[in-house]
Amino acid sequence: MSTPRPNLHALCQLPAGLTGRVCELRGDESFCQRVREMGFGEASLVTKISGTTTSLCLVNGTRIALNHCAAMSILVERLPAGAR
Repeated sequence: MSTPRPNLHALCQLPAGLTGRVCELRGDESFCQRVREMGFGEASLVTKISGTTTSLCLVNGTRIALNHCAAMSILVERLPAGAR
């Protein structure tokens, strides 16, 4: 398991209303494949709508809820407001 880059944050740490670009997925291959199929592939844009223990996100025009463990495993680069 590699050390995260300093500008990457777990999706659960992204403040509500902000958008991030998925940069890295952590976990076993079946988890990574599953979240890629849900739209959370590397370079995808995801907007966090709300939540801490359960993160409600908007990805590819679809709202998806992730549990805390899953949201911890998706590392995003926070984008400036309006950069979508």
